[in-house]
Amino acid sequence: MKAPESDDTQMKVVMLVIIGVAATVICAMWAVASTDALTLPDALLLGVVEGITEYLPVSSTGHLTVVQRLLGIGNTEADKAAADAYAICIQAGAILAVLGLYRERVGSVILGVVGRDPQGFRLAQVLIAAFTPAAAIAFVFEDAIKDNLFGIAPVVAAWAVGGVAILVIAPRVWGGARRIEELTIRDGLIIGFAQVLALWPGTSRSLVTILAAGALGVKARDAVELSFILGLMTLGAATIYEGIGEGTNIVDTFGIVSPVVGLLAAWVSAIVAVRWMVDYLNRNGMAVFGWYRLGIAAVVGALLLAGVVSSDVEPAEDESPVITVPTSSTVE
Repeated sequence: MKAPESDDTQMKVVMLVIIGVAATVICAMWAVASTDALTLPDALLLGVVEGITEYLPVSSTGHLTVVQRLLGIGNTEADKAAADAYAICIQAGAILAVLGLYRERVGSVILGVVGRDPQGFRLAQVLIAAFTPAAAIAFVFEDAIKDNLFGIAPVVAAWAVGGVAILVIAPRVWGGARRIEELTIRDGLIIGFAQVLALWPGTSRSLVTILAAGALGVKARDAVELSFILGLMTLGAATIYEGIGEGTNIVDTFGIVSPVVGLLAAWVSAIVAVRWMVDYLNRNGMAVFGWYRLGIAAVVGALLLAGVVSSDVEPAEDESPVITVPTSSTVE
């Protein structure tokens, strides 16, 4: 069943693409005067980008990768580990936003785990089943993901493929009637294996989990809510892992103030983005995000071909070329 599109959807599509293109061009111009340091304006921009894109089906990892490269952050091996780790830890802002907005559902799950809410316990089982496949495969194929999928070109390719998937698949799976309470462990596993696709940066964890839930007949609002709640587990695990492993490196490289500013910006912008997305998708289809992905893929692809942005990382002086990219950022 095809979701209804409002009369002004086409105009919203054009405006969203223009905003994305304009933001990319501004970042490219800003990059001319940028250094490798994480300045307050840089942190604010990264926080807003993270907060807006984390739960939208457009890939936060893809956007952060491109914006960091354009700003000159993490372009050398000397600070790339800290930059990549910060791109994960900044997710804490988006996590806090969803925790606040969905506190009742989260509370139900917690009570279910301790045996005080049967419905919450059932959802907890579904979430664990959905979380496990991507976590296991990311652990096994960590090196392959690091070596082959982190770069601007793979992100652009994933943006384009995801855009086509939204335009072709979403209208065919949208409009189910199942509620989140009706999901089974089998449903969770299916959604979990779909989430494995998000290990390719630029794919979007939200995109694949929402489409998978829709294909299982889940109501649009419930599919979005499930994706958000599942994200708390996936993103939370990644953030804790990176914070423990690279927290000191982040502070040594970027200080404390700028990273905290970015996190706060992510928190505020995520609250706005999540509220808007739930309302929008409940009334409209996902086409706007498909066209946006195709538009941003075309723009960044052109910048890549023009040499404005590069997938290469410059080796640090007197150091062997070893690039560290945290696997945990692969699931957005």
